Amino acid sequence: MICWTLGITEHHNAVDNVLALINLATLTGHVGRYGSGLNPLRGQNNVQGGGDMGALPDRLPGFQHVERDELRAPFDAAWGVKVPAKKGWHLSQMFDAIERGELRAAYVIGENPVQSEADQKRARHLMESLDFLVVQDLFLTATAELADVVLPAAAAWAESEGTVTNSERRVQRVRKALEPPGEARDDLWIIFELARRMGHDWGEASAEKVWNELRTLSPVHTGMSYARLEALGGIQWPCWDEGHPGELFLHSRLWEDPVPGSRVPFVPVDHDPPVDRLDDDFPIRLTTGRRLDSYNTGVQTGSFSSPRRRGETLDVSPEDAERLGLAEGERVRVVSRRGRVEAPVRVDPGLRPGLTFMTFHFQDEVATNLLTIDATDPKSGTAEFKATAIRIEKIEVPVPA
Repeated sequence: MICWTLGITEHHNAVDNVLALINLATLTGHVGRYGSGLNPLRGQNNVQGGGDMGALPDRLPGFQHVERDELRAPFDAAWGVKVPAKKGWHLSQMFDAIERGELRAAYVIGENPVQSEADQKRARHLMESLDFLVVQDLFLTATAELADVVLPAAAAWAESEGTVTNSERRVQRVRKALEPPGEARDDLWIIFELARRMGHDWGEASAEKVWNELRTLSPVHTGMSYARLEALGGIQWPCWDEGHPGELFLHSRLWEDPVPGSRVPFVPVDHDPPVDRLDDDFPIRLTTGRRLDSYNTGVQTGSFSSPRRRGETLDVSPEDAERLGLAEGERVRVVSRRGRVEAPVRVDPGLRPGLTFMTFHFQDEVATNLLTIDATDPKSGTAEFKATAIRIEKIEVPVPA
Protein backbone atom coordinates (compact mmCIF):
# COMPACT_ATOMS: atom_id res chain seq x y z
CA MET A 1 0.00 0.00 0.00
CA ILE A 2 1.21 3.50 -0.80
CA CYS A 3 0.14 6.18 1.71
CA TRP A 4 0.92 9.85 1.30
CA THR A 5 0.03 13.26 2.65
CA LEU A 6 0.77 16.82 1.53
CA GLY A 7 4.47 16.07 0.94
CA ILE A 8 3.39 14.63 -2.41
CA THR A 9 0.70 17.15 -3.32
CA GLU A 10 1.96 20.56 -2.17
CA HIS A 11 4.10 21.02 -5.28
CA HIS A 12 3.62 22.84 -8.57
CA ASN A 13 3.32 19.40 -10.24
CA ALA A 14 1.14 17.79 -7.58
CA VAL A 15 -1.10 15.84 -9.95
CA ASP A 16 1.92 14.44 -11.81
CA ASN A 17 3.36 13.24 -8.50
CA VAL A 18 0.14 11.37 -7.73
CA LEU A 19 -0.08 9.99 -11.25
CA ALA A 20 3.44 8.62 -10.86
CA LEU A 21 2.34 6.74 -7.73
CA ILE A 22 -0.76 5.43 -9.54
CA ASN A 23 1.44 4.25 -12.41
CA LEU A 24 3.72 2.43 -9.95
CA ALA A 25 0.86 0.76 -8.07
CA THR A 26 -0.86 -0.27 -11.31
CA LEU A 27 2.35 -1.61 -12.84
CA THR A 28 3.04 -3.78 -9.78
CA GLY A 29 -0.55 -5.00 -9.44
CA HIS A 30 -1.20 -3.30 -6.09
CA VAL A 31 -4.71 -1.99 -6.80
CA GLY A 32 -8.11 -3.58 -6.34
CA ARG A 33 -6.94 -6.03 -3.67
CA TYR A 34 -7.31 -6.22 0.09
CA GLY A 35 -4.44 -4.58 2.01
CA SER A 36 -3.22 -2.91 -1.16
CA GLY A 37 -3.84 0.24 -3.16
CA LEU A 38 -3.25 3.96 -2.95
CA ASN A 39 -4.26 5.90 0.15
CA PRO A 40 -4.01 9.70 0.36
CA LEU A 41 -4.21 10.33 4.10
CA ARG A 42 -6.39 13.32 4.98
CA GLY A 43 -5.08 16.09 7.20
CA GLN A 44 -8.32 16.64 9.12
CA ASN A 45 -11.09 14.35 10.30
CA ASN A 46 -13.67 15.14 7.60
CA VAL A 47 -11.75 16.26 4.52
CA GLN A 48 -12.96 13.12 2.75
CA GLY A 49 -16.54 13.98 3.70
CA GLY A 50 -16.17 17.50 2.36
CA GLY A 51 -15.11 16.19 -1.02
CA ASP A 52 -17.85 13.56 -0.97
CA MET A 53 -20.46 16.28 -0.40
CA GLY A 54 -19.34 18.30 -3.43
CA ALA A 55 -17.05 20.87 -1.77
CA LEU A 56 -14.92 20.79 -4.92
CA PRO A 57 -15.11 23.22 -7.85
CA ASP A 58 -15.74 20.54 -10.49
CA ARG A 59 -17.86 17.98 -8.62
CA LEU A 60 -21.38 17.50 -7.36
CA PRO A 61 -22.03 15.27 -4.30
CA GLY A 62 -20.82 11.73 -4.84
CA PHE A 63 -17.94 12.96 -7.06
CA GLN A 64 -20.25 13.44 -10.04
CA HIS A 65 -18.68 15.75 -12.60
CA VAL A 66 -20.56 19.04 -12.87
CA GLU A 67 -19.86 19.43 -16.59
CA ARG A 68 -21.77 16.26 -17.54
CA ASP A 69 -25.38 17.09 -18.43
CA GLU A 70 -26.81 13.70 -17.38
CA LEU A 71 -25.24 14.03 -13.90
CA ARG A 72 -26.50 17.59 -13.37
CA ALA A 73 -30.07 16.84 -14.41
CA PRO A 74 -31.20 15.17 -11.13
CA PHE A 75 -29.82 18.12 -9.14
CA ASP A 76 -31.59 20.62 -11.42
CA ALA A 77 -34.86 18.79 -10.78
CA ALA A 78 -34.39 18.39 -7.01
CA TRP A 79 -33.26 21.95 -6.38
CA GLY A 80 -35.52 23.73 -8.86
CA VAL A 81 -32.63 25.71 -10.34
CA LYS A 82 -30.11 25.13 -13.10
CA VAL A 83 -26.73 24.06 -11.74
CA PRO A 84 -23.99 25.95 -13.66
CA ALA A 85 -22.66 23.73 -16.44
CA LYS A 86 -19.08 24.93 -16.02
CA LYS A 87 -16.75 24.03 -13.19
CA GLY A 88 -15.83 26.76 -10.72
CA TRP A 89 -12.55 28.18 -9.47
CA HIS A 90 -10.35 26.36 -6.98
CA LEU A 91 -8.75 28.37 -4.17
CA SER A 92 -5.65 29.52 -6.06
CA GLN A 93 -7.82 30.59 -9.00
CA MET A 94 -10.01 32.58 -6.60
CA PHE A 95 -6.99 34.60 -5.48
CA ASP A 96 -6.01 35.16 -9.12
CA ALA A 97 -9.57 36.33 -9.82
CA ILE A 98 -9.40 38.79 -6.91
CA GLU A 99 -6.17 40.14 -8.41
CA ARG A 100 -7.87 40.58 -11.80
CA GLY A 101 -10.87 42.30 -10.19
CA GLU A 102 -13.30 39.55 -11.21
CA LEU A 103 -13.99 38.33 -7.66
CA ARG A 104 -15.07 41.11 -5.30
CA ALA A 105 -16.78 39.29 -2.43
CA ALA A 106 -16.01 36.11 -0.49
CA TYR A 107 -17.80 33.89 2.04
CA VAL A 108 -15.18 31.93 4.02
CA ILE A 109 -16.33 28.98 6.14
CA GLY A 110 -13.88 27.35 8.54
CA GLU A 111 -10.75 28.57 6.80
CA ASN A 112 -7.99 31.05 7.60
CA PRO A 113 -6.43 31.86 4.20
CA VAL A 114 -4.80 35.09 5.39
CA GLN A 115 -2.36 32.92 7.35
CA SER A 116 -2.55 29.53 5.65
CA GLU A 117 -1.89 30.56 2.04
CA ALA A 118 1.58 30.52 0.52
CA ASP A 119 3.09 33.99 0.03
CA GLN A 120 1.21 35.39 3.00
CA LYS A 121 1.90 39.00 2.07
CA ARG A 122 0.04 38.61 -1.25
CA ALA A 123 -2.83 36.67 0.38
CA ARG A 124 -3.43 39.35 2.99
CA HIS A 125 -3.27 42.16 0.42
CA LEU A 126 -5.84 40.43 -1.82
CA MET A 127 -8.22 39.62 1.05
CA GLU A 128 -8.02 43.24 2.23
CA SER A 129 -8.89 44.44 -1.29
CA LEU A 130 -12.29 42.67 -1.39
CA ASP A 131 -15.42 44.82 -1.41
CA PHE A 132 -17.20 42.46 1.00
CA LEU A 133 -15.99 39.58 3.17
CA VAL A 134 -18.04 37.21 5.34
CA VAL A 135 -16.31 34.72 7.66
CA GLN A 136 -18.07 31.85 9.45
CA ASP A 137 -15.83 30.19 12.03
CA LEU A 138 -15.32 28.97 15.58
CA PHE A 139 -12.67 31.57 16.36
CA LEU A 140 -11.90 35.16 15.42
CA THR A 141 -9.10 34.21 13.06
CA ALA A 142 -6.78 36.66 11.29
CA THR A 143 -9.10 36.33 8.28
CA ALA A 144 -12.19 37.00 10.42
CA GLU A 145 -10.55 40.17 11.75
CA LEU A 146 -10.66 41.53 8.17
CA ALA A 147 -14.31 40.58 7.64
CA ASP A 148 -17.28 42.91 7.22
CA VAL A 149 -19.50 40.24 8.84
CA VAL A 150 -18.49 37.43 11.20
CA LEU A 151 -20.89 34.53 11.77
CA PRO A 152 -19.92 32.52 14.90
CA ALA A 153 -20.29 28.81 14.19
CA ALA A 154 -20.80 25.72 16.34
CA ALA A 155 -18.13 23.04 16.80
CA ALA A 156 -19.39 20.31 14.48
CA TRP A 157 -17.75 17.45 16.39
CA ALA A 158 -19.70 18.16 19.62
CA GLU A 159 -22.38 20.78 18.97
CA SER A 160 -24.00 19.54 15.74
CA GLU A 161 -25.82 16.55 14.29
CA GLY A 162 -24.58 14.96 11.09
CA THR A 163 -22.04 12.59 9.61
CA VAL A 164 -18.27 12.36 9.25
CA THR A 165 -16.33 10.38 6.62
CA ASN A 166 -12.82 9.11 7.35
CA SER A 167 -9.96 8.22 5.02
CA GLU A 168 -11.23 4.68 4.41
CA ARG A 169 -14.52 6.13 3.09
CA ARG A 170 -16.39 5.07 6.24
CA VAL A 171 -19.38 7.30 6.96
CA GLN A 172 -20.27 7.54 10.66
CA ARG A 173 -22.84 9.46 12.67
CA VAL A 174 -21.93 12.56 14.67
CA ARG A 175 -24.28 13.35 17.56
CA LYS A 176 -24.84 16.64 19.30
CA ALA A 177 -23.57 16.57 22.88
CA LEU A 178 -23.58 20.25 23.83
CA GLU A 179 -25.41 23.45 22.96
CA PRO A 180 -23.22 26.00 21.14
CA PRO A 181 -22.06 28.82 23.46
CA GLY A 182 -23.28 32.40 23.23
CA GLU A 183 -24.45 33.45 19.78
CA ALA A 184 -22.73 30.57 17.98
CA ARG A 185 -25.03 28.60 15.68
CA ASP A 186 -24.89 25.35 13.76
CA ASP A 187 -23.45 25.79 10.23
CA LEU A 188 -26.59 24.28 8.72
CA TRP A 189 -28.85 26.70 10.62
CA ILE A 190 -26.75 29.67 9.49
CA ILE A 191 -26.93 28.69 5.83
CA PHE A 192 -30.67 27.92 5.98
CA GLU A 193 -31.31 31.25 7.75
CA LEU A 194 -29.29 33.19 5.17
CA ALA A 195 -31.31 31.53 2.41
CA ARG A 196 -34.57 32.43 4.17
CA ARG A 197 -33.57 36.07 4.54
CA MET A 198 -32.66 36.14 0.85
CA GLY A 199 -36.13 34.90 -0.11
CA HIS A 200 -35.69 31.11 -0.22
CA ASP A 201 -37.39 29.05 2.49
CA TRP A 202 -35.71 25.63 2.60
CA GLY A 203 -37.78 24.46 5.55
CA GLU A 204 -36.33 22.91 8.70
CA ALA A 205 -32.53 22.92 9.05
CA SER A 206 -32.40 19.19 9.73
CA ALA A 207 -29.16 17.29 9.18
CA GLU A 208 -31.04 14.05 8.60
CA LYS A 209 -33.34 15.63 6.00
CA VAL A 210 -30.34 17.04 4.13
CA TRP A 211 -28.68 13.62 4.32
CA ASN A 212 -31.75 11.88 2.93
CA GLU A 213 -31.81 14.36 0.05
CA LEU A 214 -28.18 13.48 -0.61
CA ARG A 215 -29.06 9.77 -0.72
CA THR A 216 -31.51 10.44 -3.56
CA LEU A 217 -28.85 12.30 -5.57
CA SER A 218 -25.58 10.48 -4.87
CA PRO A 219 -25.73 6.80 -5.93
CA VAL A 220 -22.70 5.86 -3.78
CA HIS A 221 -24.58 6.96 -0.63
CA THR A 222 -28.06 5.60 -1.46
CA GLY A 223 -28.02 2.72 1.03
CA MET A 224 -26.79 4.76 4.01
CA SER A 225 -29.81 5.66 6.12
CA TYR A 226 -29.20 7.06 9.59
CA ALA A 227 -30.67 3.84 11.00
CA ARG A 228 -28.17 1.66 9.11
CA LEU A 229 -25.24 3.94 9.98
CA GLU A 230 -26.10 3.65 13.66
CA ALA A 231 -26.80 -0.09 13.58
CA LEU A 232 -23.58 -0.94 11.73
CA GLY A 233 -21.32 1.67 13.33
CA GLY A 234 -20.63 3.20 9.95
CA ILE A 235 -20.62 2.10 6.30
CA GLN A 236 -18.01 2.52 3.56
CA TRP A 237 -19.14 3.99 0.27
CA PRO A 238 -20.09 3.00 -2.34
CA CYS A 239 -23.25 1.60 -0.77
CA TRP A 240 -25.77 1.22 -3.57
CA ASP A 241 -28.92 0.22 -1.64
CA GLU A 242 -30.12 -0.66 1.85
CA GLY A 243 -29.14 -4.28 1.40
CA HIS A 244 -25.57 -3.46 0.38
CA PRO A 245 -22.83 -3.77 3.04
CA GLY A 246 -20.56 -1.11 1.54
CA GLU A 247 -17.33 -1.75 -0.34
CA LEU A 248 -14.32 -2.80 1.75
CA PHE A 249 -11.91 -1.68 -0.98
CA LEU A 250 -12.17 -0.21 -4.47
CA HIS A 251 -11.32 -1.32 -8.02
CA SER A 252 -11.69 -5.09 -7.47
CA ARG A 253 -13.24 -5.23 -10.95
CA LEU A 254 -9.72 -4.97 -12.40
CA TRP A 255 -9.13 -8.61 -11.41
CA GLU A 256 -12.26 -9.95 -13.07
CA ASP A 257 -11.89 -11.82 -16.36
CA PRO A 258 -12.86 -10.20 -18.62
CA VAL A 259 -12.41 -6.79 -17.00
CA PRO A 260 -15.76 -4.94 -16.97
CA GLY A 261 -15.59 -1.32 -18.09
CA SER A 262 -12.42 0.49 -19.00
CA ARG A 263 -8.92 -0.48 -17.94
CA VAL A 264 -6.65 1.83 -15.95
CA PRO A 265 -4.57 4.07 -18.22
CA PHE A 266 -0.89 4.73 -17.64
CA VAL A 267 -0.17 8.48 -17.72
CA PRO A 268 3.44 9.39 -18.57
CA VAL A 269 4.86 12.24 -16.49
CA ASP A 270 8.07 14.25 -16.75
CA HIS A 271 10.40 15.09 -13.91
CA ASP A 272 10.13 18.80 -13.10
CA PRO A 273 12.14 20.21 -10.16
CA PRO A 274 10.75 22.87 -7.79
CA VAL A 275 10.04 26.33 -9.18
CA ASP A 276 12.08 28.00 -6.43
CA ARG A 277 15.54 26.92 -7.61
CA LEU A 278 18.55 26.62 -5.34
CA ASP A 279 21.52 28.86 -6.15
CA ASP A 280 24.44 30.57 -4.43
CA ASP A 281 22.17 33.17 -2.81
CA PHE A 282 19.54 30.65 -1.68
CA PRO A 283 21.38 27.32 -1.33
CA ILE A 284 19.17 25.52 1.21
CA ARG A 285 15.82 23.81 0.75
CA LEU A 286 13.03 24.58 3.24
CA THR A 287 10.05 22.26 3.51
CA THR A 288 7.04 22.93 5.73
CA GLY A 289 4.68 20.65 7.61
CA ARG A 290 3.07 19.93 10.97
CA ARG A 291 4.08 18.83 14.41
CA LEU A 292 2.13 16.27 16.38
CA ASP A 293 0.60 18.59 18.99
CA SER A 294 -0.48 21.42 16.69
CA TYR A 295 -2.71 22.03 13.70
CA ASN A 296 -2.55 24.35 10.70
CA THR A 297 -2.24 28.06 11.68
CA GLY A 298 -2.64 27.33 15.39
CA VAL A 299 -6.02 29.05 15.74
CA GLN A 300 -7.52 25.99 17.45
CA THR A 301 -4.55 24.23 19.03
CA GLY A 302 -2.90 27.46 20.17
CA SER A 303 -5.74 28.08 22.62
CA PHE A 304 -4.72 25.23 24.94
CA SER A 305 -1.40 24.03 26.30
CA SER A 306 0.46 20.86 25.39
CA PRO A 307 3.48 19.28 27.08
CA ARG A 308 4.92 18.57 23.63
CA ARG A 309 4.67 22.13 22.34
CA ARG A 310 7.93 24.03 22.03
CA GLY A 311 7.11 26.89 19.68
CA GLU A 312 8.50 27.50 16.23
CA THR A 313 12.04 26.54 15.25
CA LEU A 314 14.14 26.24 12.14
CA ASP A 315 15.08 22.57 12.13
CA VAL A 316 18.46 21.85 10.51
CA SER A 317 20.62 18.76 10.07
CA PRO A 318 23.67 18.26 12.29
CA GLU A 319 25.89 18.57 9.22
CA ASP A 320 24.42 21.96 8.24
CA ALA A 321 24.59 23.19 11.83
CA GLU A 322 28.27 22.36 11.96
CA ARG A 323 29.01 23.78 8.48
CA LEU A 324 27.23 27.07 9.23
CA GLY A 325 28.43 27.32 12.82
CA LEU A 326 24.91 27.19 14.28
CA ALA A 327 24.20 26.31 17.90
CA GLU A 328 21.05 24.73 19.34
CA GLY A 329 18.66 27.53 20.35
CA GLU A 330 20.59 30.24 18.48
CA ARG A 331 18.26 32.75 16.84
CA VAL A 332 18.87 33.17 13.09
CA ARG A 333 17.35 34.99 10.15
CA VAL A 334 15.69 32.83 7.47
CA VAL A 335 15.50 34.57 4.08
CA SER A 336 13.71 33.55 0.87
CA ARG A 337 13.09 35.43 -2.38
CA ARG A 338 9.81 36.72 -0.92
CA GLY A 339 10.46 37.55 2.71
CA ARG A 340 12.37 36.95 5.91
CA VAL A 341 11.64 35.76 9.43
CA GLU A 342 13.63 35.04 12.57
CA ALA A 343 13.53 31.74 14.46
CA PRO A 344 15.64 29.71 16.90
CA VAL A 345 17.68 26.79 15.57
CA ARG A 346 16.87 23.19 16.46
CA VAL A 347 19.28 20.46 15.36
CA ASP A 348 17.37 17.45 14.01
CA PRO A 349 19.40 14.31 13.19
CA GLY A 350 16.46 13.08 11.09
CA LEU A 351 17.09 15.72 8.43
CA ARG A 352 19.52 15.19 5.58
CA PRO A 353 22.10 17.90 4.77
CA GLY A 354 20.68 20.76 2.71
CA LEU A 355 17.10 20.30 3.95
CA THR A 356 15.43 22.38 6.69
CA PHE A 357 11.96 22.25 8.22
CA MET A 358 9.47 24.73 9.69
CA THR A 359 5.74 24.76 10.51
CA PHE A 360 3.16 27.53 10.28
CA HIS A 361 1.53 26.79 13.66
CA PHE A 362 2.86 29.90 15.40
CA GLN A 363 1.94 32.76 13.09
CA ASP A 364 2.14 35.45 15.77
CA GLU A 365 5.73 34.44 16.54
CA VAL A 366 7.08 33.34 13.15
CA ALA A 367 5.05 34.00 9.98
CA THR A 368 6.57 31.13 8.00
CA ASN A 369 4.30 31.69 5.00
CA LEU A 370 6.10 34.96 4.30
CA LEU A 371 8.83 32.70 2.95
CA THR A 372 6.87 30.16 0.90
CA ILE A 373 6.16 30.46 -2.81
CA ASP A 374 2.65 30.50 -4.31
CA ALA A 375 3.66 28.66 -7.48
CA THR A 376 0.68 26.37 -8.01
CA ASP A 377 -0.17 23.20 -9.87
CA PRO A 378 -2.41 24.21 -12.81
CA LYS A 379 -4.48 21.03 -12.49
CA SER A 380 -5.17 20.96 -8.74
CA GLY A 381 -4.36 24.51 -7.62
CA THR A 382 -2.14 23.37 -4.74
CA ALA A 383 0.77 25.66 -3.88
CA GLU A 384 4.38 24.54 -3.58
CA PHE A 385 4.65 24.73 0.22
CA LYS A 386 7.13 21.84 0.26
CA ALA A 387 10.01 23.40 -1.68
CA THR A 388 11.23 26.90 -0.83
CA ALA A 389 14.80 28.09 -1.47
CA ILE A 390 16.30 29.90 1.53
CA ARG A 391 19.51 31.05 3.12
CA ILE A 392 20.29 31.21 6.82
CA GLU A 393 21.90 34.36 8.21
CA LYS A 394 23.44 34.69 11.63
CA ILE A 395 22.15 37.60 13.68
CA GLU A 396 24.83 39.79 15.12
CA VAL A 397 24.49 40.15 18.89
CA PRO A 398 25.27 43.73 20.06
CA VAL A 399 28.34 43.90 22.25
CA PRO A 400 27.76 45.95 25.45
CA ALA A 401 29.72 49.19 25.51
